Amino acid sequence: MEPWLHAHITLLLDWLSLPHNGLPMVFIVSLISATLLPLGSEPVVFGLVQLNPALFWPVIGVATLGNTLGGMISWAMGYGARRAVRHKFQSSADVRALKWLERLGAKACLLSWLPGVGDPLCAMAGWLQLPFWPCALYMAIGKFLRYLSMTAAMLWLLPKLL
Repeated sequence: MEPWLHAHITLLLDWLSLPHNGLPMVFIVSLISATLLPLGSEPVVFGLVQLNPALFWPVIGVATLGNTLGGMISWAMGYGARRAVRHKFQSSADVRALKWLERLGAKACLLSWLPGVGDPLCAMAGWLQLPFWPCALYMAIGKFLRYLSMTAAMLWLLPKLL
């Protein structure tokens, strides 16, 4: 690698490893990744913890907060969409999915961490006008457990496998 590129990458990583720089970045990326926009927060979370292991719990907390707020943005988008669009879904698969979500209620938001279905699940919870605070609580629990297990596995299990 070119010496100047290596120096700049090292400088960037040093900058990101500082709590006052890295934690806001984790928050922003976690928030955006929990909306319907395609972005993953795991590399940023793992990268910051790898650079500064003492920040393990603050990073998990900030990532959980940002990702939960992003999920609530999706919830609000679904809530607003229902108010704007005054019709129901037509296909039987859509109806079954909505009935399943209605039956589970806010507890379904525990699954908001799942890739591909978690963000739309939050939007559908808003569409169904499931209660805001219970949805937020279940989202936070699911997202916290995801970040905790994923980051712990990357830090302690992955090096043992390599």
